[in-house]
Amino acid sequence: MMRKKSVSASKASLVLFLCQMISALEVPLDSKLLEELSQPPTITQQSPKDYIVDPRENIVIQCEAKGKPPPSFSWTRNGTHFDIDKDAQVTMKPNSGTLVINIMNGGKAEAYEGVYQCTARNERGAAISNNIVIRPSRSPLWTKEKLEPNQVREGDSLVLHCRPPVGLPPPIIFWMDNAFQRLPQSERVSQGLNGDLYFSNVQPEDTREDYICYARFNHTQTIQQKQPISVKVFSMDSLNDTIAANLSDTDIYGAKPVTERQPVLLTPTGSTSTKVELRGNVLLLECIAAGLPTPVIRWIKEGGELPANRTFFENFKKTLKIIDVSEADSGNYKCIARNILGSAHHVISVTVKAAPYWITAPRNLVLSPGEDGTLICRANGNPKPNISWLANGVPIAIAPEDPSRKVDGDTIIFSHVQERSSAVYQCNASNEYGYLLANAFVNVLAEPPRILTSANKLYQVISDSPALLDCAYFGSPKPEIEWFKGVKGSILRGNEYIFHDNGTLEIPVAQKDSTGTYTCVARNELGKIQNEVQLEVKDPTMIIKQPEYKVVQRYGQVSFECIIKHDSTLLPTVIWLKDNDELPDDERFLVGKDNLTIMNVTDRDDGTYTCIVNTTLDSVSASAVLTVVAAPPTPAIIYARPNPPFDLELTGQLERSVELSWIPGDENNSPITNFVIEYEDGLHEPGVWHYQTEVPGTQTTVQLKLSPYVNYSFRVIAVNEIGRSQPSEPSEQYLTKSANPDENPSNVQGIGSEPDNLVITWESLKGFQSNGPGLQYKVSWRQKDVDDEWTSVIVANVSKYIVSGTPTFVPYEIKVQALNDLGYAPEPSEVIGHSGEDLPMVAPGNVQVHVVNSTLAKVHWDPVPLKTVRGHLQGYKVYYWKVQSLSRRSRRHVEKKILTFRGNKTFGMLPGLEPYSSYKLNVRVVNGKGEGPASPDKVFKTPEGVPSSPSFLKITNPTLDSLTLEWGSPTHPNGVLTSYILKFQPINNTHELGPLVEIRIPANESSLILKNLNYSTRYKFYFNAQTSVGSGSQITEEAVTIMDEAMASRQVDIATQGWFIGLMCAVALLILILLIVCFIRRNKGGKYPVKEKEDAHADPEIQPMKEDDGTFGEYSDAEDHKPLKKGSRTPSDRTVKKEDSDDSLVDYGEGVNGQFNEDGSFIGQYSGKKEKEPAEGNESSEAPSPVNAMNSFV
Repeated sequence: MMRKKSVSASKASLVLFLCQMISALEVPLDSKLLEELSQPPTITQQSPKDYIVDPRENIVIQCEAKGKPPPSFSWTRNGTHFDIDKDAQVTMKPNSGTLVINIMNGGKAEAYEGVYQCTARNERGAAISNNIVIRPSRSPLWTKEKLEPNQVREGDSLVLHCRPPVGLPPPIIFWMDNAFQRLPQSERVSQGLNGDLYFSNVQPEDTREDYICYARFNHTQTIQQKQPISVKVFSMDSLNDTIAANLSDTDIYGAKPVTERQPVLLTPTGSTSTKVELRGNVLLLECIAAGLPTPVIRWIKEGGELPANRTFFENFKKTLKIIDVSEADSGNYKCIARNILGSAHHVISVTVKAAPYWITAPRNLVLSPGEDGTLICRANGNPKPNISWLANGVPIAIAPEDPSRKVDGDTIIFSHVQERSSAVYQCNASNEYGYLLANAFVNVLAEPPRILTSANKLYQVISDSPALLDCAYFGSPKPEIEWFKGVKGSILRGNEYIFHDNGTLEIPVAQKDSTGTYTCVARNELGKIQNEVQLEVKDPTMIIKQPEYKVVQRYGQVSFECIIKHDSTLLPTVIWLKDNDELPDDERFLVGKDNLTIMNVTDRDDGTYTCIVNTTLDSVSASAVLTVVAAPPTPAIIYARPNPPFDLELTGQLERSVELSWIPGDENNSPITNFVIEYEDGLHEPGVWHYQTEVPGTQTTVQLKLSPYVNYSFRVIAVNEIGRSQPSEPSEQYLTKSANPDENPSNVQGIGSEPDNLVITWESLKGFQSNGPGLQYKVSWRQKDVDDEWTSVIVANVSKYIVSGTPTFVPYEIKVQALNDLGYAPEPSEVIGHSGEDLPMVAPGNVQVHVVNSTLAKVHWDPVPLKTVRGHLQGYKVYYWKVQSLSRRSRRHVEKKILTFRGNKTFGMLPGLEPYSSYKLNVRVVNGKGEGPASPDKVFKTPEGVPSSPSFLKITNPTLDSLTLEWGSPTHPNGVLTSYILKFQPINNTHELGPLVEIRIPANESSLILKNLNYSTRYKFYFNAQTSVGSGSQITEEAVTIMDEAMASRQVDIATQGWFIGLMCAVALLILILLIVCFIRRNKGGKYPVKEKEDAHADPEIQPMKEDDGTFGEYSDAEDHKPLKKGSRTPSDRTVKKEDSDDSLVDYGEGVNGQFNEDGSFIGQYSGKKEKEPAEGNESSEAPSPVNAMNSFV
């Protein structure tokens, strides 16, 4: 009973650990964060397990890994340490574990044959690669042998043996003659899987002396040739003549005709055989039979069906091919060879085994000190694989002990881990058919919380839509996340919020009151951090007045309205479309703010008009239809679309044509311009009508061309200027006879989706194009430029076929031919395709950088050999990034930039560099599959440039004769600052600038006291920094020294002196007398004909409103730069000409200096608001103010 309890507790503990593993830390893919965190090594790239190399080229064994700190690399060869320093032919790439074995300079590939394994190690653990078996390819010569001529009686079977030399990898076998032409093959003569040539029965035309077997070794691109084989076929007539001439006794060997024979299997022999194949591979079963007539092969699976979609027949159905086999494909497969005399059969017992494959591969584990976790390694196979664990590349049984670790079969359980528990674990699953090796690290980190989302990020959404506020975070232990609204708001809870595991806060239905500041707080036992984001909820954009359906007469005018309501902070754009396309480029279409107007409407304007309103956050649209009709000559005449035709009749039915006739319906006062004929295919697409043709409106019969194997019905539609009629009633049905296809599939392409396949695609024929039942396709392919025979397969009515096991990125000739139950379509044309691409193998070499100036550099590189691109060369990518600023010596977040150069370009310019900085770059070649390896990082530096403006300039502590200046250094010094330049000059009350003074200040100063200045004087300052290259942009500021109190009091005293008051009173009395005199003279003006003079000299600017329409004159926008039109009261820029007013604008508002241009427009500016360049002696046309005048007396 106790034992059962302990087992149950163990299972419960395992379930608990599994749950904890699921919640283990995930490290975000933030480049800055990844640079700062320690991480055990991870193998990122390695050579294949079985690596066959070309013995004529250098051997490159790849091993790349990442980790923090960067890992070091070591190798073993055949299980022992491989000291590369002792072998001059072996080098290791910098910052990499990749080995390069120099074969091209004297090394021998055979000497380096063996099993290699790479180890990447840092202070956190060690990761290992697969066992990489290096074997040089071999293409041995054929052994010499004496070949006897084959003399065969007509009708007998024959096997010509090839027996190619054993190569690595095995060669491709094909038979040709002395003229290097492929020997024709058929159901009677074909090549077996072992390369032998089989004759089910020989015929006299098989006599020849040049049956030659060729073996092509693809890896070394060599072809070996067997000695020619001679075959002589004796016909029975010639054999009897020979016997009669030599023996003179036909009774001994009488004439016997060629006898027919029932099938006998040539291969495989016997009645049964066995075959073992691995899961996921291609199963090939072969049966070749002798017999006369030539037997036909048929395949069945005993007790089951051949798998659909994975079964193919090749070599005239003598080979059964099943792709991607699984354990379910095990069983007995029977081939049956049959002719008219009988049959023979053979049963092949197939067993599908399996190399190990993953069910659950171990995953990296990031834990905090004291946490628990698990590594799980589960694999399956046939037989079931053995699971073994290693720690840092050492079997776990002899690895250093770790009290936090416990191994339980395919699971490692970790309890209360510490930082020393960090390691890389390897899981090895193996059986007799192979092995799997996976690295998974356990990284124990203690990190306070970090929030990766930028601070004060602004989110904008439309009201009633979801709002997602990010709070990407990291910490170890995993931080807890809380959200608050407002700076001191309470924690957010409730059903109106959704809290995601990645820290994101979701507001499913955001309202206007959701606007505000949201605070995300992340905390764990090591600390706490918070971040604020802003949410703005906008009003939705609406079309409150939509365009409406319009009917307009030809040559008339029509207008569609589209009045919108939108959030005041969003800028909408309105687009009009016609029939979902842009408006015609025609001046008749006038787009206003809220409408679309079409002038002088024509028939082409008929259609659907759509108003689309877009903002940065939403989009709405509304549509309306415009119908254009002819203008009626009299109100009594009504124009309408024609009535449908009727009484459709089919006559003159032929295999490919028929005559259709009909009676037109009423044209409704608008002549019928044409008839449209449509057809329905009731056999393939019932209920779908297709356009057939159209004829003029005066024609009521038409000869229609037909396709085979279509059940036709026809209907007719009449068309006039108003529109189309309703369709007529359908005609009677007419079924055409079947025929061979007339055409082949179009758009045939061959593009590989994987490095070892070729995906052949085409556009299937439509139903009526099949011309008969049983539509299929014959797909044929062969490798280009290697004299391969065509390989063909017939597939069902599909549009894709995948050829597996192809070399990487080689050209193929492809053709696809349609066929049906009646026969084949014409011979198709050939197209060129390519098998799948793979990632480029090598990086560009000889990368050089030439710095042009402080912000521009030119990079050069050598192109990679085209054969290493392994795909379509698309170009090169240059990755470059700033390492640090040379003036500040401080590193920052590395932001890599990428420039792509198309084609086989070997140089490029790098713009936008920062002066006086250190950069790195590397170059990678790009094909259709992706990027190749990067070249070694190249370091270059930019020279100094001119600095930016000082970050600020403040002027404080004004006195009678001094000012204190304080400034900040430039944000971007772009070099070593040599000094600051200060220029200043006084400004008087009329904004005239005084003499300019320049002072040079040492670069290490940040303040300056200017003395000996004039009191009560405004000064303008110009300040900039300098490097050895030159001066940067300047910053300006103005300030005023303090006024002397005695001077101020004197100004006030003058205004209160008695003599000044008396003078002002005298002036006022004089003005009063002048006004009285003017008033008296005006009263006497009635004696003169003033009215006539006013009429004769009327001011053209003072005119009454137009009597015809009661409107003012046309308004002229200030941007038009046009003179005002007649009837304007004032200029559009609100200035007043002198003849309109005698008041001076100088009298309004203190601090405004104004003057008039020659055209009478006013120019004014506020002091201190608009900068001026330093200048001297500027004159002013402004009259002095009274205060200025008083100052001039003092």
